Amino acid sequence: MTDPSTAMTDPTTGGRDGFPHLVRAEWTKFRTVRGWVAGMTLAVVLVVALGLLSAAGSHASCGMGGVETACTLTTGPGGEAVSDRFFFVHRRLDGDGSITVRVDSMTGQIRLPDASPGVRNVVAGVVPWAKAGIMVKDGVREGASYAAVMVTARHGVRMQHDFTEDVAGGSGGVSPGSPRWLRLTRSGGTLTGYESVDGRRWTVVGTARPAHLPATVEAGMFVASPGDLTVSRGDLGGASVQVRFTEATAVLDQVRVEGRAGGTWSHDDVGVAYEADGRTPHHPGRFTESGGAFAITGVGDVAPSVDGVRVESTLSGLVAGLVAVIVVAVLFVSAEHRRGLFRTTALAAPRRGRAFAAKAVVVGAVAFAAGLTAAALTVPLGARVLRANGNAVLPVSTFTELRVVAGVAALTAAVAVLALACGALVRRGAAAVTVVAGLVVVPHILATASVLPLSVARWLLRLTPAAGFAVQQSVPEYAQVLGYYSPQGGYYPLPPLAGLAVLCGYAALAAVLAAVRIRKGDA
Repeated sequence: MTDPSTAMTDPTTGGRDGFPHLVRAEWTKFRTVRGWVAGMTLAVVLVVALGLLSAAGSHASCGMGGVETACTLTTGPGGEAVSDRFFFVHRRLDGDGSITVRVDSMTGQIRLPDASPGVRNVVAGVVPWAKAGIMVKDGVREGASYAAVMVTARHGVRMQHDFTEDVAGGSGGVSPGSPRWLRLTRSGGTLTGYESVDGRRWTVVGTARPAHLPATVEAGMFVASPGDLTVSRGDLGGASVQVRFTEATAVLDQVRVEGRAGGTWSHDDVGVAYEADGRTPHHPGRFTESGGAFAITGVGDVAPSVDGVRVESTLSGLVAGLVAVIVVAVLFVSAEHRRGLFRTTALAAPRRGRAFAAKAVVVGAVAFAAGLTAAALTVPLGARVLRANGNAVLPVSTFTELRVVAGVAALTAAVAVLALACGALVRRGAAAVTVVAGLVVVPHILATASVLPLSVARWLLRLTPAAGFAVQQSVPEYAQVLGYYSPQGGYYPLPPLAGLAVLCGYAALAAVLAAVRIRKGDA
């Protein structure tokens, strides 16, 4: 590294210590020390190279009947990945109208691990988000716009539309002795869901305006049952997640359709996959009708999908890049104290706190530019490589992708300021780098490597500066989707901006303490 004494000459002339001039002087120091510039460049190279290398090594394929193809995702009206598999008994409805039904019972089966090899272990039961009710949908195409009101096994009555929207109604399930009436009405582009315990007194569950619902829709009854999720921890850490087959059967009667309804009742196993010979490797849905009562069996789910590769997985080199940023930021201040050169800066700028603030502005701005460059290159290029290798990459909006890129830049800047402040407080380069790495990098590695209990990992990512990594999460947790939302899977306990705020709070506190010490202490 070039000796910083060659760049740390008097930054003022005539005693001027205006803040813009101090910033220019600190920028001159930074850019004239080749080692510091090289360190920031190395940070960008590490993020880009490791991210693209990881994407290039990730291959996937999907297919049936021996034909392998690239994995694809079903997308909903908003462009998000969705799961749209259910059994649908329906008829055409033109314009405004309503459908009313009574749900008498809901039972089901869950497949557990086989107790004996080759012997299926199936038990009676329903998973919490098994659902049965009524739906209005734009045809039977997967991902088509819809609105539905339903009874679930353990989450009461819900009104959902377009996969991501979910409103809770009354609590409790259904049984032969305690049925639940449901009604869904359409007036123009607005659909309203109702529930009743006796079919006479109705309560509004919610309203919806689906994005792409035409004048002519399919209205009817549906049943779905998502897989049973089990999570087990390994002896040496990590977690094993399994999703097992389930099905739900609901009995519905007192069906009434009002409005211009056309045709007779038809049925579709929406989203079912068939082999080339016409068979399905999955259990198909089915129904029977007797005396106006329908017994419908369904599998699958109607909800957002979180199964796939996310765009932030391309940022696997971010931790390595941050280590390089930490080293540069610490040296930016500790080198002056180690060589006694800070006295030169203090003589030229008697207000030492302003001199430190100028350093923070420069190192923060440089780190922000480095993080922005690295993320702006890695995220889109890495996602393209992943898709080319057959991976199903969860789609996100342009705004979300920009938020991830800008968030990584802000994360990098905040870590740089934190490292600069720790360098000013500790004044020993190796010690300061160790402290910052222990505050930012180590908690993140421990939490995401799943070597700690899930509750401990979440608390680490709430209370330490590592909370800032939440800013790269692109897919939210969905309350209506049962999933293993762990840091190992890329789900953070704080929202993206809240996690970044925790990191910025640490950086601001450290910067204030460093400024106080510099003003009062020996240079």
